[in-house]
Amino acid sequence: MLKFYTYKKCSTCRNARKFLDAKGIAYEEFPIRESPPPPAELARMLKAYAGKMTRLFNTSSQDYRDAGLKDALPTLTEAEAFARLQENGNLVKRPFLLGEDIALVGFKEAEWAECL
Repeated sequence: MLKFYTYKKCSTCRNARKFLDAKGIAYEEFPIRESPPPPAELARMLKAYAGKMTRLFNTSSQDYRDAGLKDALPTLTEAEAFARLQENGNLVKRPFLLGEDIALVGFKEAEWAECL
């Protein structure tokens, strides 16, 4: 079963949900702000994106800007970055989809169609 982390007010998340539903793909949905992905899942996603930490962060959020993460992120350890994501689920890029052989963050229909 796929784990699908979303924010209900996010239009990109709604588009991803519609895509999954239209394709008949089963998933379990989690509210990303209240239940951000745990460190093990963040580590899997980070590996899928070749260690590019910025792929895990919602870089367009006000929380990201307010925390000064653009400048701080390059100096954070993986553990420190994951702790920030755990403390504030709004910092996690969404939607966030994980399965046994699937790791996708952000919704780009062509990319999701190819992987799913």
